[in-house]
Amino acid sequence: MEKTFIFGHKKPDSDSVMSAIGLSYLKNQLGENTEPRILGNINKETKYALKFFDLKEPEYLNDVKLQIKDVNYHRDFVISDTDSVYDGYQMMLEKGLTGVPVVQKDNDFLGLITIKDLSHMVVNANYEELYTSYSNIMKVLKGEEVLKFDEELAGKIIVAAYRSTTFINTVPLTKNDILIVGDRHSVIEYAVESGVKLLILSGDSEIKEKHIKIARKNKVNIIRTPYDSYHITRLIPLTNYIRMMIRSYNPVKFEESEFVDTVLDINNKLKHTNYPIVNKKNQCLGLLRITDLNEKHPKNVILVDHNEKLQSVEGLDEANILEIFDHHNLGSITTNSPINFRNMAVGSTCTIVYTLYKERKVDIPKEIAGALLSGILSDTLILKSPTATPRDEEAVTELARIAGVNYQDYGMEMLEAGTSLEGMSKEDVLYNDFKLYTVNEKTFAIGQFFTMNFDEMKEELDDYVHVLDEVSEANHYDFLALYVTDIIKNGSYVIFNTKGQEVMNVAYEQDMVPEGYFVENCVSRKKHVVPLIMEIFEN
Repeated sequence: MEKTFIFGHKKPDSDSVMSAIGLSYLKNQLGENTEPRILGNINKETKYALKFFDLKEPEYLNDVKLQIKDVNYHRDFVISDTDSVYDGYQMMLEKGLTGVPVVQKDNDFLGLITIKDLSHMVVNANYEELYTSYSNIMKVLKGEEVLKFDEELAGKIIVAAYRSTTFINTVPLTKNDILIVGDRHSVIEYAVESGVKLLILSGDSEIKEKHIKIARKNKVNIIRTPYDSYHITRLIPLTNYIRMMIRSYNPVKFEESEFVDTVLDINNKLKHTNYPIVNKKNQCLGLLRITDLNEKHPKNVILVDHNEKLQSVEGLDEANILEIFDHHNLGSITTNSPINFRNMAVGSTCTIVYTLYKERKVDIPKEIAGALLSGILSDTLILKSPTATPRDEEAVTELARIAGVNYQDYGMEMLEAGTSLEGMSKEDVLYNDFKLYTVNEKTFAIGQFFTMNFDEMKEELDDYVHVLDEVSEANHYDFLALYVTDIIKNGSYVIFNTKGQEVMNVAYEQDMVPEGYFVENCVSRKKHVVPLIMEIFEN
């Protein structure tokens, strides 16, 4: 069963991380094969919650772009360098391919043989030299073993085509010769006495016992074949080790992790038909025929806590989106076919996941209950946010009971853990909980950070504005703001990029909104900030 990745947005907060963990556990209990992932570094609050409930941090998912491993290439289609040229031809013929990778011991990639190489061999090959194995000759010539002393054979091919006396008197034989002969016993006797490397008997010719004794004494290898001398001379070059005909020892090859679009870009320039596929150790895994790229198996994904393309993983367009679970407004993600999309007006995606457990009648373990509880408390500010609903309250009550905690005490501890500025740069604060939005081809971004004491940040207000200006310019944002939410005062201090002054003035109906302006009753980005900014860009 193929694995499905479940993940939240690029700037993971507690709700996105915990809903991925909770949903993955549920799916696996229902017989599916899923794995929770994260698209970025988790914040201090989420780390606190994971540690508190002894949960493993999900692994990082860089992208879901199509890779060679997602393609039906010809896996394990390789040939050993000691197999014969004939074997290589037969393999290509049977599979309908025009190339085959050649490997050494442990599948170490050596080179690529193509039909063009075979054609070159037929036209230009040296038919006088042979370097192969006894078994290769036996296989190709359908031979019968008469005598065998050497597995590896190398030498000069000679055909006894003259009259016997002429051959014996004019052709000197050595220990490096490979002689093809029929039932010409005087020539056979001459050959075994000369101690040739190999004697090939054509037409199932008989050999006298006395000649076998001489051959055994001189360690002459002998093979009998039903083929006549003409066919043997045509076939014998094909018994050579296939490595002998490699013309390209360093062809363009790809690792299985390579992106499909990269392969296509390279192929547009090279126009090759076949590419060997290797791993990081240069061990060959098979052959990619460029037309194989038409048979792809996209990665299966389930999105939680977002449905905006800009907020999601790299390569999402190349993935197979199975489901989306979210509590935000509808975004820009589209699919090629209908999917399950669970969108609920609740304060947290974890509340939706909790509802799924109830609907499927699956028991929630203590640690999973703690995970879901953490996500809800984070997104609803311990149920104080205006986004909190009776469904959230019901979920918190039940999950806190299963997790064995007082949700108010635990919630405050968790939020306090996430508000510490210790060890954080200005960029860390901005990206702690950061989301992108698009409207009318405009892009704006809103970061949110929770604090119990804004005074520390206020002392460095100019530095924060400078960072926002740099980030907005580098990423071409039309507006960028950081809302620093004080859950005790039930409001947010807003810091914005310099070019966003006019947007702020319109949003809060003032002539000149100052940096660090406090907005009362503003605690929810989803309800209090995003709709306000979106309306400005829409109008």
